[in-house]
Amino acid sequence: MVPTVEDIDAAGLRAEAAASKRALFARARGALRAGGPPPAAYFVPGRIEVLGKHTDYAGGRSLLCAAEQGFCLVASARSDRRVTVMNADTGDRADLALTPDLQPVLGHWSNYPATVLRRVARNFPEARIGADLAFASDLPPASGMSSSSAFMVAVFLAMASLNELDRAPAYLEAIGPPTDLAGYLGTVENGRTFGPLAGDTGVGTFGGSEDHTAILCCRASTLSQYRFAPVQFERDVAMPGRHVFAVAFSGVLAEKTGAALATYNRASRAVSRVLQIWGDASGSPAPTLEAAVTWCDGAVDQIRTAIAESGDREFGADVLRRRFDQFVLESRTIVPDAGDALRYGDLTRFGALVDRSQEAAAAWLGNQVPETACLAREARRLGAAAASAFGAGFGGSVWALVAGDACGEFLREWRLAYERAHPDAAARSVFFETSPGPAAFRLG
Repeated sequence: MVPTVEDIDAAGLRAEAAASKRALFARARGALRAGGPPPAAYFVPGRIEVLGKHTDYAGGRSLLCAAEQGFCLVASARSDRRVTVMNADTGDRADLALTPDLQPVLGHWSNYPATVLRRVARNFPEARIGADLAFASDLPPASGMSSSSAFMVAVFLAMASLNELDRAPAYLEAIGPPTDLAGYLGTVENGRTFGPLAGDTGVGTFGGSEDHTAILCCRASTLSQYRFAPVQFERDVAMPGRHVFAVAFSGVLAEKTGAALATYNRASRAVSRVLQIWGDASGSPAPTLEAAVTWCDGAVDQIRTAIAESGDREFGADVLRRRFDQFVLESRTIVPDAGDALRYGDLTRFGALVDRSQEAAAAWLGNQVPETACLAREARRLGAAAASAFGAGFGGSVWALVAGDACGEFLREWRLAYERAHPDAAARSVFFETSPGPAAFRLG
């Protein structure tokens, strides 16, 4: 059984996106072995981080939406604990097992499903049903659109359903609404403990749960503001009328492996170091930067003073000060003010705030590359209401807010400008349109 366009459209995707997903589901269904009952089907989207650069693991805010691109995964139960995962587009296959002794292979794509299976087996020993999983995706890999998180969420949702994890005592104790599940899956990826559910190795990144929250909790045609550690919904803001996102994957991979992994994790470790310095100076037990800056009146200035006096040797006081200032600006000013601007239809103000976020990412966070900076700059020159790089950075993608009826021409001009500036990267780039889509859903 392959889901119909009408079934997919009813879940909240626009008609054109729904039609493309049916083709992906058909490819995934064709990769499964014949026979047996009809498989369950899941669509799990990527996400667009409208604003909130490197804020989630620090307890800060983000403005998010789910993308219309993502993973179409089908799942059939097995009679043993074996789990096969097949990429219907490439023919690649991983033969794994639902066991707490599973050894994920860092740097290989199978690391993502293997990490999920190992954590599920450790946290929920009741899980004994294996599966044949097959997927197809229109989400550019390593593009900053959370392809790895979406892949892990898809595998978890399938395994959780087959094993009825929502009836397991440990699940019922720790996980309630979708925001809890997003928080838990964030820890599956980063290896931390979630309440009574013990942590494990993770995939090697020291990230948060922003991606999982957008994938599991966002709504079609809507931008959602969340705060993290723990995940807390703050508000929804309607997508500006008749506008869509033009998205450009720069062609510079935002892979969280090798040197790129170390660079990404360094931004996270800088947050931990600021917290340590502040804790030593003040006695504050704050577990996140957001908690630290609200711990007492004048905490922001006191933290800056503590950083300056720290004499830190690993990062240096200047680097830590810039990292701290970027977090405070992004989480406490830009995200809430940008949401207000959208609420009142002030796209000029929204665009100015997004520009400020992009500038701080380049100057203070240091996660921009020439290609993403160029794409954001060219998008604004071509008339986008706002444009920003998003995701972990160090490569990846840029979104531009444009009128829907002008998006096709805008994408053509944007691509040409990028080809002139960065022809090598442009040869690997992908340009496309998306609107805020629904959260992950099951069909069948």
